[in-house]
Parts: sequence; structure tokens; C-alpha cells
Amino acid sequence: MASSLGMQSSPSRTASFLKPSSSLSRFCSRQTSLSFNGARTRISSTNTIKCDISEPLNFGNGKPTIPVLNDQNLPKFLESARVDKTVNRNDTRLKLFSGTANPALSQEVAWYMGLELAKIDIKRFADGEIYVQLQESVRGCDVFLLQPTCPQANENLMELLIMIDACRRASAKNITAVIPYFGYARADRKTQGRESIAAKLVANLITEAGANRILACDLHSGQSMGYFDIPVDHVYGQPVILDYLASKTICFSDLVVVSPDVGGVARARAFAKKLSDAPLAIVDKRRHGHNVAEVMNLIGDVKGKVAVMVDDMIDTAGTIAKGAALLHEEGAREVYACCTHAVFSPPAIERLSSGLFQEVIITNTIPMAEKNYFPQLTVLSVANLLGETIWRVHDDCSVSSIFQ
Repeated sequence: MASSLGMQSSPSRTASFLKPSSSLSRFCSRQTSLSFNGARTRISSTNTIKCDISEPLNFGNGKPTIPVLNDQNLPKFLESARVDKTVNRNDTRLKLFSGTANPALSQEVAWYMGLELAKIDIKRFADGEIYVQLQESVRGCDVFLLQPTCPQANENLMELLIMIDACRRASAKNITAVIPYFGYARADRKTQGRESIAAKLVANLITEAGANRILACDLHSGQSMGYFDIPVDHVYGQPVILDYLASKTICFSDLVVVSPDVGGVARARAFAKKLSDAPLAIVDKRRHGHNVAEVMNLIGDVKGKVAVMVDDMIDTAGTIAKGAALLHEEGAREVYACCTHAVFSPPAIERLSSGLFQEVIITNTIPMAEKNYFPQLTVLSVANLLGETIWRVHDDCSVSSIFQ
């Protein structure tokens, strides 16, 4: 499990393509990852409260660090009227539990919130069955369970269901399932006869297990929220990526936002709008089977430009790699890949590290194995975003105002 990290806020460095009036410019008072073309910083893990990163250190193995701000040093986008008020952030009625899917992210969220993760015992029997026991009382508490349904999806999903059931039977007042990555979100409709809609099935399972609310990050499609019969707070990792891009000196006239497929046009358009209405291009693809894509043509002009490909997730990287190859053929000067969820099923690493991309920018909603790091990879943290959202849900405050 990752240790607590902290860093001092760095001076604002807003790239020329961001609108000064944009709400996203408030993210620019911090950096969640260092530039790919400079030495990254490795932060000591020994009871760190704050860390001065003014002098870059050797990082080794190409592994980016994910510095996390503590609650004494908030980024400007979190310095709202609610934060300025005196809030009891030592509320013993708020309990934060972590599953085993992404304990590092859970620890970072807890650190941002100024809390300790509540104690829980999770183990597996010899036959593969999962055992969960809460190690402290949750009676009358507002409980948040952090557990993405990332690979191994079925194991992590079942673990989440049992955690929810344990909290319900222990008389928790409210149970919120914090799911940074919702694994079955792609099975959200029938594309052929006799197919299941697994996203709805999983939503029913989580609801029937006893969850009162869902907190999800970048669902594959917005309609997935409607599959739940309980409230869903949907947050986006896009601002974290935009904040990082703002630290780069990319001229607006050189930038074009590219959707890797027609289905992602709305996402790419929203991303381009935050970049001073940057031009938009679309890669047309025809899919012949699951995890198999064929690029056909490009809609838009990318010649001599810096292309930023935006998607919610990268699985086998077939779509985005073929799209990047097409962009280079059409004359793009550089290609960046940005996504929230890095599933990285084989052979994604080989495709992404093949030289097609200047940089691959992802977030830590899914844990990254050490063997999957490569020099072009930059990992950004969504811990602050999730931590602040949890506080606002607990305090019955607006969540959407975070992005305004």
C-alpha cells in the first residue's frame, strides 16, 4: 500500500491555449505529474508531510510519481466557499474503507481527506471464496467503500458486493460505493441479438447488495447512470488531464483534439472546448470483432499539428494505436494519447511504447503494475478529486460546483 505523500503547490503555469476565464484554469496552481521530457521526482515514503520538489531527482525504471496535495495546501479549484467554512473534518461518523483492488489510490484519498482508512479484514479461502470482516463499528456511520472493478473484474466486483453486505449488516447509516473504474460499463446495450446488458445486471447487484449511492469516475457512457435505481455522482478525470496539459507550452494554433472513434465525439468536443475551442478531428473506424478495430479514414485536418487523442479508457490500444498511425500518415507533428482508465490488456504496452506517441497520459483509477511502465507514460492522480467529492457528498454539498 502506498504511503502518504504531500507536496507544496507549484506556481501557476497556464499554457497559451487555455482561456484565462475558464474554470479549468483554477487547476493550474498545481501539478499532478511532472513533464515527461524532464527528470521526474521520486518522493520519500517515510512519514512525509510536505516535500520540496524544486530539485528533480533520478526516478529510475521510467516510473512517474503521483504527488498528492494534503488538506493544508489545497489547489485553487478546491478553495470554494464551503472549504473556507469551518468543517469538522475529524468527523467520526465518516468511515473510509478500501478493498484490495487499488489500495494505493485509497491511501492517497484518505491522506487528502485527513483521515485514516478504517480497518477491514479481507481474505480468500483456499477454494477462492472471499471473506470480509469490518474491524471497527460502523453503526450509524456514513460509509464509503473504495473499490474499482478493474482486472480481475469478477474478483473485485464480488469483493465489493461482500463489503457492501458487511456494512449493511453492521447497521451503517449510508453506504456509498466509490468505483473509480466501473468494469462492465461497455456492456451497456445490445448490439446483436441474444446479448446480455451486463452493465444493468451489475448495477442491480450493487443496489441489491445494499449500496445507497454510487460515486463513479468517467463511466463509458452517460446512460449507465440510469441503470442504477439509487443516486449516482459522476465525476470526470478530464480536468486532471487538462491541468497537466496546461503545464505544457503547446501553442493553441498547433493543437487539434482527436476522437479515436465516432462514439467519442461528444467527449472530444467537450475536451476541445476547454482548450479554447481547439479544432476537432475524428478517426473513422470499423470494428470487426471484440478488441479488434480497423481504421478507415480521418475526418478533419491534422497536418503539421500536435494531435491530442482523447478517450475514456485504453484496453488493448488497438483503436488508439491505429488512429495514431493514421494521424502520422496525415502529417501530424506529434501525437499525445489521453485517457482516464488504463486497462492495458496485452498487447497494449507494446503498441503504446512503439514510438507512435510522444506521451501517453493516464490517471491512477486502475493500479499499474511495475512491468507496465514505459518512458512515454505519465500517471496523474485523481485522489484529490475523489477525496473532495466524498467530503461534499458527506456534507450534503454540491458536487457539480467542483468543476465550475
